[in-house]
Amino acid sequence: MTTTLPQGLTVTARVPASSANLGPGFDTLGIALGLYDEISVTTTASGLSIRVQGEGADDVPWGPTHLVVRAIERGLEAAGVWADGLDVLCTNAIPHSRGLGSSASAVVGGLAAANGLAAKLDPDLTLSLDQLVQLSSEFEGHPDNASASVLGGAVVSWSEPASASITQRKYSAVRLAVHPDIHVVALVPAERSSTSHTRGLLPELVPHRDAAFNVSRGALTVVALTQRPDLLMPATEDLLHQGQRSVALPESAKWIAALRSRGVAAVLSGAGPTVLALCTVPFPEDIKVLAEGEGVRVLELAVADGVCIS
Repeated sequence: MTTTLPQGLTVTARVPASSANLGPGFDTLGIALGLYDEISVTTTASGLSIRVQGEGADDVPWGPTHLVVRAIERGLEAAGVWADGLDVLCTNAIPHSRGLGSSASAVVGGLAAANGLAAKLDPDLTLSLDQLVQLSSEFEGHPDNASASVLGGAVVSWSEPASASITQRKYSAVRLAVHPDIHVVALVPAERSSTSHTRGLLPELVPHRDAAFNVSRGALTVVALTQRPDLLMPATEDLLHQGQRSVALPESAKWIAALRSRGVAAVLSGAGPTVLALCTVPFPEDIKVLAEGEGVRVLELAVADGVCIS
């Protein structure tokens, strides 16, 4: 039975950006980054009011089709509650269409806000982290970005197909504690990238040797992130997607090559065009100056904890 929430309940979800793949871990590895969207939700008597400020304010629909609103409604449904009206304020700092998980963050933030509202009514209605990973990944179709924003740190994620007894694909993830010697720098270009376009550049079939190469590097990435940051350079090598996407992202490929030539483990962040550098030494100052001179934002970001509610 669905319970209607009282008017005047307010929560704010603070949700981190994320980077997926980390080189070889295609649709599997991710990391949460200290760049945040905030979603404030208040229950009202009726209707929907949504306001968006900051990144993407002019690009997204301000209505029931907004991704955050859809996620709030899904979260309320999962918790077994409903609201007659909602006032939603999205304050965005995560750039859109740059490979920093903005859509996953929107979904996770909306679900977490709904979860916070339900918990205010009855703590027993609180959704678990595993449930938030599942629900947010259903929106995305893969759990790498979403699970990073839910759990924080670095994540290894996976899915299991639907079956006769399970109607929905099951998504799961575990958090990894990132070694304290690793710091993250993101190079964020002004231009945007379409995930569907760059994913469309990937072949349906890959050689067995390339698959084996990426399996070894993906396993090594887990070791490098948690115990042996000195192995980050070989660990972040990839044969399955970065080279194939470089034809559409030549500037990203240029920065990756420049950084890797200096011993910095640089990778394409998700589908790009952002470049993510996993550093154990100071970021090269000359590359920072060159990048900023070409209009690229150079952001030093902490490895973040997962979404939080206040």
